[in-house]
Amino acid sequence: MPLPELENLVRIQKLKAEAGTQSEFDGLVKSGLARLKDAQQPSLSLESRFDLAYNAAHALSLAAMRWHGYRSENRYLVFQCLTHTTGLPANQWRILDQAHRKRNLAEYEGDIDIEESLLTGLIQVTNEIAKRVSEFDPVQTI
Repeated sequence: MPLPELENLVRIQKLKAEAGTQSEFDGLVKSGLARLKDAQQPSLSLESRFDLAYNAAHALSLAAMRWHGYRSENRYLVFQCLTHTTGLPANQWRILDQAHRKRNLAEYEGDIDIEESLLTGLIQVTNEIAKRVSEFDPVQTI
């Protein structure tokens, strides 16, 4: 199901047009939902919950992209495309942008400074992505 905005990204070689498979889509959704569930466990550390929520958001966002027939090697771009792949509003995308920056600081510079409010927002947005992905028409070919 080609999307004009994403076709522009294919033309400039930021995305690849590549058909997904149902098993790939299902696996990404399953992984995303499992991580999202675990991210909501208050017994885990804030950092672990953030990592789980961030990776859940990425898996579900990538599932949406793959369902539409695109692939990206860039996590940030997968999140940016949510407006087109799921109709996610810009204010929710901004939370993913913040989370991505925090994740990179933690991953590449060892700066782990996660606020509870960011985690809460990230979990809320990831739940919204999960809801939108669950509404994709299973009859449509991916």
